[in-house]
Amino acid sequence: MNLKQTVGIEAANYVKDGMIVGLGTGSTAYYMIEELGRRVKEEELSIVGVPTSIASRKQALDLGIPVKSIDEVSHVDLTIDGADEISADFQGIKGGGAALLFEKIVATYSKQVIWIVDEAKMVQKLGGFPLPVEVVPYGEEQLFRLFEAKGYQPTFRMINTFEKKITDCGHSIIDLHLDTIEDPFVLAKELDHTVGVVEHGLFLNMADTVIVGKADGPLTIQASKK
Repeated sequence: MNLKQTVGIEAANYVKDGMIVGLGTGSTAYYMIEELGRRVKEEELSIVGVPTSIASRKQALDLGIPVKSIDEVSHVDLTIDGADEISADFQGIKGGGAALLFEKIVATYSKQVIWIVDEAKMVQKLGGFPLPVEVVPYGEEQLFRLFEAKGYQPTFRMINTFEKKITDCGHSIIDLHLDTIEDPFVLAKELDHTVGVVEHGLFLNMADTVIVGKADGPLTIQASKK
């Protein structure tokens, strides 16, 4: 069993009967959804899943997990999702799977958020992982030049040499190669106020619990929000 699978299974234990559960996206969240599907089938666990991507929605339905959109529920009891990087103060970068907009919406309306990662994702400061910025196609080249001028080393997310990655919402992604983000809150505010930016991958003060996959077993950490 790999580290991603161990934390996915561990996190699924937090899901109780009757919960509305945010279903994350990505290779680690995949194992969590698989375990929830097993529990639905074998333990008759009764839950409603709120998927954060088309891929997670399809996986859940294939496993027999009932799903609803975020607009069809009054709240989300618990969201379990992966992360691409988590700093020492429990801030995160997400969006490597291009689902950051839906992921942030679902997390925002969740009573509790659990992030599941392998230990390689734990860092002192954010920035080693490229920061995804979801942008509307109209004006995206202007945004790209703006980010270049700021020294953010932008690249368009591509699926091949000629074709840009398009999100579930029909947007493009510009990845910012920053190396180190000294103050994620200042950068988040800047991006929030940049016209044409739909969302960015800085997930700040969102995680309540982090489950880290380690060789000797999963480590559960209670995150302290600022």
